Amino acid sequence: MNTLALKISTAIKNANPEETGSIEVLQYSLNIILNTFLIITCSLFFGWLLNNATATLLFFASFSILRIFSGGFHLRTATACNVVTTLLCVLTPYFFNLKGTLLLTVLNMISFIMMCFFAPNPDKNARIPYHWFPHLKIISIFLVASNFFIGSSVLGLAFFVQSLTVLPWKRRLKL
Repeated sequence: MNTLALKISTAIKNANPEETGSIEVLQYSLNIILNTFLIITCSLFFGWLLNNATATLLFFASFSILRIFSGGFHLRTATACNVVTTLLCVLTPYFFNLKGTLLLTVLNMISFIMMCFFAPNPDKNARIPYHWFPHLKIISIFLVASNFFIGSSVLGLAFFVQSLTVLPWKRRLKL
């Protein structure tokens, strides 16, 4: 994916050198776009194969929206992120249906508590001003709390998986 992003970035820069950013900035941005496109495409394809495309898309969308506001840790490589995210989006809603169960309520409560204590946990490269953190926390909490009323198994699972990523794992491992 990085090679493709580099080729496209170089072509864009060569086509309009005065009005475009550096190749590195273009490549970085294109990497994000291409990797996201790859995750969505692969997830929908495998979701379609398993006759579960709607749940897969809902999982991806709710997971991503909560992640925008709550942050969370990143995997070391884009390839690992692509594979893990695709597997989570496809397999989690396929194998687990918690609608109307006590387990769904418990997962919602755990996700809610984790958002209250640990969100937001932005990436170290995110340049989010600290004064926005309370707003991000409130939005994250509101999103998770909404599933107490909606009662969606897919939303509950997506929010739970995303809430695991906001835990400060590195600090906990040092103890």
